[in-house]
Amino acid sequence: EAVEELAARAASEVALPPEYHVQYGGQFESGEAATRRITILSLFSIAAIFLIMFRTFRNFRISLLLMVNLPLALAGGVVAVLVIGGTVNVATLVGFITLFGIAVRNGILLVSRYRDLCGTGMPAADSIRRGSMERLAPILMTALTAGLALIPLALGIGEPGKEIQAPLAVVVLGGLLTSTFLNMVVVPALFLRFGRLETGPEVPDPTEIATVESPV
Repeated sequence: EAVEELAARAASEVALPPEYHVQYGGQFESGEAATRRITILSLFSIAAIFLIMFRTFRNFRISLLLMVNLPLALAGGVVAVLVIGGTVNVATLVGFITLFGIAVRNGILLVSRYRDLCGTGMPAADSIRRGSMERLAPILMTALTAGLALIPLALGIGEPGKEIQAPLAVVVLGGLLTSTFLNMVVVPALFLRFGRLETGPEVPDPTEIATVESPV
């Protein structure tokens, strides 16, 4: 922000000769380059997450359903960034990447259990209800453990020496808050609507059912 204000002031007050321009370097230039690299890596990480999900489940619909966890986490992270001043930098971008991994992991816990229960022949609604209850404790424990560890770092926002750790912690905390609770609502609903169509018990083909002739 300080550099932007300085650039605006220089543009209005300093008259440069033709073919001359002002270039800002040093730490600002390095920070901008790092932000661009992290942004590109963030996009690659999202694509990699989807490919890993597709390779694991071999189901496009399930993989796409798991990716819904990303915007759920992103919402809380964005709000957290706005609370601390709205500045997106290397620390906040790294926080988003970390957050995406945690959010998708929670979705995998739920969907994997749903599929296992549906595979036993249990009705979809019962599978979702039972699977959600069984996976609630692990998901909450993950969020609580990470949250308690990050709170001290988040409280140091604005303090010297914590320019990297504090924004990262704030982003992860905000995303954990929204993704953990919305994950337990949105993912079951979407699985009931879309995922169960791919996970129901196999129905034998009538043409493949062997018939046994009764003895005459």
